[in-house]
Amino acid sequence: MTYQSRIAELGQTIAKNGDSWAAIDAASAARMAVQNRFPTGLDIARYTAKIMREDMEAYDRDPANYTQSLGCWHGFIAQQKMISIKKHFGSTKRRYLYLSGWMVAALRSEFGPLPDQSMHEKTSVPALIEELYTFLKQADARELGGMFRELDKAKEAGDAVNTHRLLREIDEHQTHVVPIIADIDAGFGNAEATYLLAKKMIEAGACALQIENQVSDEKQCGHQDGKVTVPHEDFLQKIRAIRYAFLELGVPDGIIVARTDSLGAGLTKQIAYSTEPGDLGDQYNSFLDCDEVDPANITNGQVFISRDGKLLSPKRLPSNLYQFRAGTGEDRCVLDCITALQNGADLLWIETEKPHVEQIAGMVDRVREVIPNAKLVYNNSPSFNWTLNFRQQIFDAWEKEGKDVSGYDRAKLMSIDYDGTELAAEADEKIRTFQADAAKRAGIFHHLITLPTYHTAALSTDNLAKEYFGEQAMLGYVKNVQREEIRQGIACVKHQNMAGSDIGDDHKEYFAGEAALKAGGKDNTMNQFAAA
Repeated sequence: MTYQSRIAELGQTIAKNGDSWAAIDAASAARMAVQNRFPTGLDIARYTAKIMREDMEAYDRDPANYTQSLGCWHGFIAQQKMISIKKHFGSTKRRYLYLSGWMVAALRSEFGPLPDQSMHEKTSVPALIEELYTFLKQADARELGGMFRELDKAKEAGDAVNTHRLLREIDEHQTHVVPIIADIDAGFGNAEATYLLAKKMIEAGACALQIENQVSDEKQCGHQDGKVTVPHEDFLQKIRAIRYAFLELGVPDGIIVARTDSLGAGLTKQIAYSTEPGDLGDQYNSFLDCDEVDPANITNGQVFISRDGKLLSPKRLPSNLYQFRAGTGEDRCVLDCITALQNGADLLWIETEKPHVEQIAGMVDRVREVIPNAKLVYNNSPSFNWTLNFRQQIFDAWEKEGKDVSGYDRAKLMSIDYDGTELAAEADEKIRTFQADAAKRAGIFHHLITLPTYHTAALSTDNLAKEYFGEQAMLGYVKNVQREEIRQGIACVKHQNMAGSDIGDDHKEYFAGEAALKAGGKDNTMNQFAAA
């Protein structure tokens, strides 16, 4: 519906209510409606799920159409990211948000900073989703509010050309609201708990939920040791629970991202239930590290399984966990992926220990033998030492080709001494093209960085503290922050405007007319940035 048609519709509604609504202005009400395109989180989830489905189809046609996101731990961070994307690229197309459970634990828990082990409050996840979209909706309202003020000026000046242009731009306004892939960890409990939390996350606006196959109450960060997986049927129950939540809430296009941690997980908490050879439980159990048992030497407390007529005892640790055979991680990952896609998941996530295109592709190739359009979400993790990893990959490739690498120490390739070398330049180019290369070769539909804004906040704060509390004092802020904001066109240099003062002034005028006491008058110091 266009802005002008909204005015007409609301004008009719106001007129039907007679004199008691006489002070309500249809144009003002229409502006508020246009500025709040998504009244509820479910409106957001339905809208963004459709976008994500279309993007997945576009990727299937051409892997150059991969998508990206950055993890955001606060609504302001998400807002500034999307404002920046619109400013630099003119479109938010194929650019999403990611909500990291790691950052929720580290930055948003009422307990204070916590490790990524599902110890934070489960309600903090849907609360952050709601916050992210509140800030993105405010970015819409702020941008449209500026366009409405320009429209008023054009009309007052009798400028028909600009009036027509602005009306078209208002009707074609691209929202800052984009899909979010939100981390539900391992579901924070059983399938029912997963379903209840999924509903809260979807109601807050999430169109895509990422769930992992670890034990929920002992979950570890994917890049830590000590990970414990669960049998497939336990995980599939949670996938079904999420699908039911999407369907119940009227979001049939909702996306389920099934993450496997099997590549780095060498333990399981339980032996899978199996009724016949070769079933899913039997396949899971086949990876257990077992010893054949001599019935004459059975000891107290041993647990047994039978396979091929043999009695086997799985190796059990003092923690009561069972151990997988070494070297079975990739096979378990492939089975996890195939099983998840065959039982309702839409996308995969394989947590790896390094960013290596061929390692990822090797597993995806095997999955695609069974499910040809299998696609991945991939964590371009800050837990990887990207510089060292890629320099070593280039070193190994050169060595294999017979190229002279005597001038390099493979173990010390992170050193600044190598920064200007040919090897470093080639490694940097491989890092630059990693996302495009992996999208084409390894089936990666979505590339994300889980924790980037955690690191950028720390780095920028360190730089400011060093300057401001040192000899540079106030110049440390002015030169390195405010001056750069002005020159780079960073919108929040007008922080009053960014916080909603102009939106508030518009509302005061709607509600109080000439009696409105506005904040944006001539004495507002924000006017010093009018030329910024």
